Amino acid sequence: MASERITLTVPGPDGDREVGLSSPNRVLWPDLGITKHELAEYVIAVAEPFLTANGDRPVSLERFPGGIDGERFYSKNPPKGAPEYVDEVMCTYNSGRRHPQVVLREAAAVVWAVQMNTVVFHPWASLAADTDNPIELRIDLDPQPGTDFADAAAVAPALRDVLAEAGLTAFLKTSGNRGIHVFCPIEPTHEFLDVRHAVIAASRELERRMPKKVTTNWWKEERGERIFLDFNQANRDRTMAGAYSPRALPGAPVATPVTWEELAAGIDPAGFTVRTVPQRLADIGDPWADLQAAPGRIDTLLQWWERDVAAGLGELPFPPDFPKMPGEPPRVQPSRARQPEEAPQPEAD
Repeated sequence: MASERITLTVPGPDGDREVGLSSPNRVLWPDLGITKHELAEYVIAVAEPFLTANGDRPVSLERFPGGIDGERFYSKNPPKGAPEYVDEVMCTYNSGRRHPQVVLREAAAVVWAVQMNTVVFHPWASLAADTDNPIELRIDLDPQPGTDFADAAAVAPALRDVLAEAGLTAFLKTSGNRGIHVFCPIEPTHEFLDVRHAVIAASRELERRMPKKVTTNWWKEERGERIFLDFNQANRDRTMAGAYSPRALPGAPVATPVTWEELAAGIDPAGFTVRTVPQRLADIGDPWADLQAAPGRIDTLLQWWERDVAAGLGELPFPPDFPKMPGEPPRVQPSRARQPEEAPQPEAD
């Protein structure tokens, strides 16, 4: 028996497209009964701000064939048979290998991704026209055990101040979970490693000012009850859930741009969901509508990086799947670091 299938009419720059959706009644979020069809309607409703934030760039698709409680896998390159309105771009990875990656340029392509059981969209920080040079500096404020969203919200304004001192304008969004993502638009004049060093420089400056609240320690055993400033999210091919992307978590939360005024007033990130975000956009608009209006430069942060290197603060660890990088410290958990062997004792006469 043929599986159930419907057709959705999706507006786009070249007119309406008809996009097929199989198994539309498959439940993706069991706790709320949100189906594949409802997710497709959601991405159509938020298509304009979603594409402004995530379109025209490489994107990895986190796919869930059986709902969020089932198997998940990541898809980067377009599968065979992808429609002509789903684009691709050749990307170079840290290993040196190259292969094409999906690029979404219109709402129909996003609905196609939902048809492919995508729940979470992970965009690169660079555009398809120049995949090597990011247009965003990103810092992930990641609560550690004993801390929560409120702790991340308390330190985010101090990070904004640090970035402002470096000539950058900070925007923020919820992660869709417990954290906060801070984005600064930047001119695409430096490649990923330089941007990573700029992120480390800003993070170290914030750590100096708030040592009891934030940390740049890569090893979890050294972080304590502080907000981890995840500098490794600035690496090539390292991504976070894009703006207006759902998350595969109970409640169908959405990674949602918010204003600094909203953050100061107190927000509950769990309140931004697949079912509430379209009305939020209708009521207040997109807080990130002007994110790319005036990109800054990372020159000052790179000067801070060089200052810290001269002071003895060098490279920090890379993720374990990366090749060994120049100047990188040993990738060994501090508690497992090899202790110097004891000097041999002379034998008794």
